[in-house]
Amino acid sequence: MARKPRVKLPKSVAKGQVVQIKTLIPHKMETGQRKNKKGGKIPRFIINKVEATFNGKPVVTADLHPAVSANPYFAFYARVNESGTFKFTWTDDKGKTVTTSKKVAVK
Repeated sequence: MARKPRVKLPKSVAKGQVVQIKTLIPHKMETGQRKNKKGGKIPRFIINKVEATFNGKPVVTADLHPAVSANPYFAFYARVNESGTFKFTWTDDKGKTVTTSKKVAVK
């Protein structure tokens, strides 16, 4: 997970508005089912958990499996009742985590 994840959501919303949040993280996502040129299995290496919180409260948590494509894209909706920060965390099979956050203001 060398490259930076992308997150798209509005910078400001009306109180109580439901917003769509889109995320994409660059990752090869090796399933562990393929073989290398010598016939040996290529080890599994996937993002296995995605989490999103808003002001420290869970919004979305997903456990991923090898069938998820490379560079996984997620879109979900959340109701925003107050200004705050969405925090996104991706964890891979090697235990590496990547986090990013985006602020949203209630106008």
